[in-house]
Amino acid sequence: MEKTGSIFEKNYRDYLAQVGRLDFTALAGHLGARTENHEIIVPFFGQSHRISAEAISGPDGKRPDYSICVVVCKYLLMCPDSAPRETDWVSYKDFKDAAPFVGGFTNNTEQAIARHFSGRLPALEDACRELGGQAAGSELAYDLKRVFHPLPKVPLFLLFNDADQEFPAQCAVLFEKRAENYLDMECLAVLGWLLADYLDRAGGGAGNSIM
Repeated sequence: MEKTGSIFEKNYRDYLAQVGRLDFTALAGHLGARTENHEIIVPFFGQSHRISAEAISGPDGKRPDYSICVVVCKYLLMCPDSAPRETDWVSYKDFKDAAPFVGGFTNNTEQAIARHFSGRLPALEDACRELGGQAAGSELAYDLKRVFHPLPKVPLFLLFNDADQEFPAQCAVLFEKRAENYLDMECLAVLGWLLADYLDRAGGGAGNSIM
């Protein structure tokens, strides 16, 4: 969903103004990014996004969807002074400020992935591979366990059980507890929604819930 109305353009320009006051060189080391000329380059779902005081551009050189612009700007603006240590995996609803977005996250992320890939475990495995998902060494009993890095400091942990004769397909997407130090609750929800969309697209679907 491309947001081009005047309010979104104003917000976009406001974000650029805030980002333009940051010290990109100092931020890069904290956020797994790099600098080039007057830009900071942030990997977003494995693809380089360039941010400057003038513009944000994706790997195709064009401005990304508004939701992506907000997430990468917030990632820069919220950068903590020191790396948080809380690396335990938690569900989205466990974050203290998540309540307004829990319903949307559950439907647009976890239930969406379960719906799209029910009875299609091999297709999900292929989609995860295409999106850079890495096998996770967890003792949790799931048919599929993959870790994604939408942003260098904000990994996502996908857990999936396919449908069987007794239960429907089930999916959970977890965050590290420290993720709340890098992004606000709306942006964390957007990461989950984008994960579901990208996996759906990689699996042959439309993948257009928020894009």
